[in-house]
Amino acid sequence: MIAVIDYDAGNIKSVEKALLHLGQEVKITDSAQEILSADKVVLPGVGAFGDAMGNLKRRGLDEVIRQAAENGTPFLGICLGLQLLFEKSDEAPGIEGLGILPGEILKIPAKEGLKIPHMGWNSLHLEHGGRLFQNVPEQSYAYFVHSYYLKAGEEESVKASTEYGVHIHASVEKGNVFACQFHPEKSSDVGLQILKNFVEL
Repeated sequence: MIAVIDYDAGNIKSVEKALLHLGQEVKITDSAQEILSADKVVLPGVGAFGDAMGNLKRRGLDEVIRQAAENGTPFLGICLGLQLLFEKSDEAPGIEGLGILPGEILKIPAKEGLKIPHMGWNSLHLEHGGRLFQNVPEQSYAYFVHSYYLKAGEEESVKASTEYGVHIHASVEKGNVFACQFHPEKSSDVGLQILKNFVEL
């Protein structure tokens, strides 16, 4: 069973739908027991970093997520779910992230001709042999919606990057923890292949 963590952040249903399409048993849940007993865990989300961390803490899910990651359960953060795994974000100064992975979330700098939030399809440069990107061609396009981006603390954990006025770490992998800034569930066949690679880990 794949547990999709429910913490009042948007975009949960489209993640569930994509996983069901791949023939998976999916449970949207905020139950510690269900999350910790799941075969795999997904932390989706669209919204604000500070609000999301507040919601996770109120429900005690911050500790549950850390425990799931420590237990070695394959764990996938998507969009805001990626950002929450890191130490801090420009969006919410003074609020600590989950700190499961080293790095910080920075605001995409304003540049002439670039709209923020960044919404749309960008090509991915694949590096360091990411397991999520098996059978995904170099420069495949993925769908992004974000105003903040990841600067990972460990270069070797970065498995895909893209450019949008700045160099963006688009996907990371460290041990059993995976994360994508883009939305695989909205990225057509490429996204389904990435999710398929995750569920087959």
